[in-house]
Amino acid sequence: MRIAVVAPSTPIARTTAARVQSFASRAFPGVEIVFHPQCFDRHNHFAGTDAARAEAFVATANDAAFDVLWFARGGYGCCRVAEDVLERLGPAARDKIYLGYSDAGFLLAGLYRRGIGTVAHGPMPNDILRVGGEAAVRRALAWLTSRDPGAVEGGLDERPAMAFNLTVLGHLLGTPLAPDLSGHVLLLEDVSEHMYRTDRAMFHVTSSPAVQSVAGIRLGRCSEVPVNDPDFGESEEEVFRFWCARAGIAYLGRADIGHDADNKIVPFGARK
Repeated sequence: MRIAVVAPSTPIARTTAARVQSFASRAFPGVEIVFHPQCFDRHNHFAGTDAARAEAFVATANDAAFDVLWFARGGYGCCRVAEDVLERLGPAARDKIYLGYSDAGFLLAGLYRRGIGTVAHGPMPNDILRVGGEAAVRRALAWLTSRDPGAVEGGLDERPAMAFNLTVLGHLLGTPLAPDLSGHVLLLEDVSEHMYRTDRAMFHVTSSPAVQSVAGIRLGRCSEVPVNDPDFGESEEEVFRFWCARAGIAYLGRADIGHDADNKIVPFGARK
């Protein structure tokens, strides 16, 4: 299997890429991981200019020599290039697996909306820097190479599913990237957001008719939550339960996803 890594958001360090390649060569000797040079570019906040990031994604997605397109990391930037990228994808792009999460959700959503490739929310190369990060990279590669069921979020059932960062989903709604959520179980996680912002995001998300058509919502981990002043007084689960009940959306419990090394894989759509 040949895996291409691109960075449509923010850059990754060369030392991190080398660490991922070294780990993969030991744990998955049949896998070749190729980091596009664009992953290491820097332009302001981003891994290169918008044009450079888009070109790297398109060239890689359209290259039949690669089986997988793996997002290097999250951050911010996908929404600036996603529409341009999606319009330029050819037949080879439809045969690929696309794996990432966080800011990658903008492109994952657009790919899924257009029926391009196999799309999944899951660990990225930069996660190797987290505490226990090699386990996250191992999980990603085990799923990519053999569809290891142990890598997949354990609460998925026969219903189709999607997973997003809550903040990303809020910004997706109503845009040309937004997929059809109807009938899906929607798994949501977030990071580095005050609880009042999570509450506000859930007001927005659950007010959307598109989200009200889901089969239900499951809550992943909300991590690195800054302290509210004054104290918000409710946990993330209390916030999710409140807004789901108010919108008439089934709250289906917790999910094993989040911005951490334990982040499990959620393939978009029905399980195969």
